[in-house]
Order: sequence, then C-alpha cells, then structure tokens
Amino acid sequence: MDMADNAVIKQHLIDPEICIRCNTCETMCPVGAITHDSNNYVVDAEKCNWCNACISPCPTGSIDNYRSMPRVRVYSVEEQLGWSELPPELPREQLLAEAGSDTATVAVPEPVAAPVVAEGFNSSAYGSTLPPWSAAHPYTNLYGPKAAEKFITATVAGNVRVTQVGSDYDTHHIVLDFGGTPFPLLEGQSIAVIPPGVDAKGKPHHPRQYSIASPRDGERPGYNNASLTVKRVLEDHQGRPVRGVASNYLCDAQVGDQVQVIGPFGSSFLMPNHPKSHLVMICTGTGSAPMRAMTEHRRRLRSAGRFESGKLMLFFGARTQEELPYFGPLQGLPKDFIDCNFAYSRTPGAPKRYVQDAMRERAADLAPLLADPNAYFYVCGLKAMEEGVVLALRDIAKDAGLDWETVGASMKREGRLHLETY
Repeated sequence: MDMADNAVIKQHLIDPEICIRCNTCETMCPVGAITHDSNNYVVDAEKCNWCNACISPCPTGSIDNYRSMPRVRVYSVEEQLGWSELPPELPREQLLAEAGSDTATVAVPEPVAAPVVAEGFNSSAYGSTLPPWSAAHPYTNLYGPKAAEKFITATVAGNVRVTQVGSDYDTHHIVLDFGGTPFPLLEGQSIAVIPPGVDAKGKPHHPRQYSIASPRDGERPGYNNASLTVKRVLEDHQGRPVRGVASNYLCDAQVGDQVQVIGPFGSSFLMPNHPKSHLVMICTGTGSAPMRAMTEHRRRLRSAGRFESGKLMLFFGARTQEELPYFGPLQGLPKDFIDCNFAYSRTPGAPKRYVQDAMRERAADLAPLLADPNAYFYVCGLKAMEEGVVLALRDIAKDAGLDWETVGASMKREGRLHLETY
C-alpha cells in the first residue's frame, strides 16, 4: 500500500476473536503481507496492496475487518501479534489530531490485481473460491465467538485408530454426536474444536480447525453426527516428544466425553451434485478427510441406486503405507467405483514417490478431465504438496496440447480446481 500522501488510511486487520488460525489468508496472499505466530494472524500495512485475494477464501470472515488510522502510526505487526481482540475505532478528535489534518476523510486504496510472479510458480493463483454450480447450499458460522451461540457441545461417539502403530505418528477417526442441536454439514466443510484449559499465558486455547470426514447425512446415516480425521505427532525429527494441544485432546478422548465445537466453516470446497460429474481427489495424510466424505456420499448414493456418477479418481500420498489413513477400507471399494492411486515417499528400499508422480503416470486419463467442464479437482494436505500438484496439472495439460493458462483460468472461474492446503 502506498500511504505516502494519505493523512488517514483504512488499515486492514484480522479479528483474533473470530480467526480459527486455518492459514488460508496467508496462503492466498500473493505479496506476503500476512504472517503469524503462535498467537495471531496479522496484516502488514506496509506490504498489503489491497488485491483482496484473502477476503473470500476466509471461512469465518475474521479477515474482513478495518480501522481508520493516522498514516504515521498504523498498527504494527508486533502490536497485532499481541492482541486478544481488535482495538476500538479511534475517536474522531484523536484521529484528526494525530493525523495533523482538519478532515476525517479516509483514504481507501484502490484494489489492485495480484502481481504476476516473474520467478517461480504461484500455484495458489489457480485455486477457485467458487463452489461447483450444482453444489448444495452450505450453512456457515452457526456457532462461534460472534454468533448467538458461542459453541455447540458434542459427545464423542467413537474413537478408532486408522493407521498402523508407529512411534512418531498416530491418526484417529473420531465421531462426534451433536444430539438434538441442529448442525448441518456438507462434504468439504470444516469445524473447529476448542481444547479445554488455558495456554502458557493463562488464556483460553484458540479453536483448532478440522475437515469433516463424513458425508452430509452423518457418519451413521440418519443421526446428527460427524467424523474427523485427526493426526497427532508423537515425536519431532530429533526424536523429542511432541504434545499438540488439540490433536492430543481429541486422540485421547473417550466415548462419552464432551467437546466444544464451533462452525461450520467453508463455502467453496464443496462437491458437485449433478449426475455424471467427475471427481479427482488429490491428498496427503489427514487431507484425506474431505475426500473420504465425498467418496462415502457417492458410495451411499450408488448403493441406493439414486445417482449416475461420473469417474472418481483418488491420488493419496503418505510417507509409508503404514501411515496412510483408511488404507484397508479404501482397498475394499469396488474398482469400477473409484480409481485409487497411492504414493509413498519413505518406503525402505524404494525410490521416493509423491502424488504428483502418480498423477503424471496417469496423464492420459487426467488430460481429458482437465478439459471436461463436468470434472472437478480437489487438493488437500500439506502446503508443500500444492505447487507440485498444480505444476503436474499444468504439464499434463501442455503435453496434451492444451493451453494451461486458458484451462487454469476456466477451472478457477467455474469452481473446478480447489486448493485447501496448510
């Protein structure tokens, strides 16, 4: 933002009371204006160019906050990192006095387009913030800090380990029952869990976000419940024990325990509902949660004879087969229902293989889907996978004689390529 000639400016801020620390805004920002620490996500006023790339993807609306400030003393990154709530607007008299101006007209920069990355590859630029045209209507932010109800209390109805025993990882499938409280969810949405207790500063823990792993009619059809895929890391790379607050809380939860939940969140990472639509699902680790939800919804419709489904392709990566959640159940799905492709990067005695490698091997099947307006691509997992996956899609398109910029732009415009990485 060029603030040289503005006595008073409109400063972009993030509300720490609403933010669920999902990292979406930082991922989407093309100029590196958003950063975070263990407490808050914040916007650097000196870097923000008001391209607004962060606004619509934010699942809670916490990103859409502003304060009129004298240019000479905008809130610094350091100040924002220490906040537990947004500061109030400055009184008009104070604003004028500090700005050295006799008017309170606020200069709002014109939004500018996200810059073209001259070097490297900006994979996030191709991710859509629009849902598929046939997606069901999502309900969002029904419960949370700024909603009428601060949270909903769910009861743990199940907790099952879904990876083989390991010393440095532990992944669980956890079922939450919402009882008689309405909590409508769709595949691709997420919720946030509020761990009990306080942090090292004596403040309540921030909510932690988890993608829903069950279809819209619940983990158990006809019941008001949902499931999560939760991984806790037991050891770091040096072998030292790790105790994540929320992941350990959930993985240790017993049937009958009560959990505070807010949400739902998410209005774009949704599946299409029209017949013969195709799904290409690309994930790593617990990024499999929304893919499991979408697959199970299609499986139930197919079993009931109520849906003429298109292709389902899954590209699923993990360090080893033992760390791959749901490996057993996936193997039991009919081959004519879903096309599963696995990639392992740490199998002893075998070369490293990632999801993008598996995708390139299936280029002949993926290329037609890139050009098909009824095919939808979903990417979920660690941020490190995103660039490799989008580059693979670009190369597959080019090798098939397609213009990637045209294809990529249309996929973004039509809600056909969704990136949810963290």
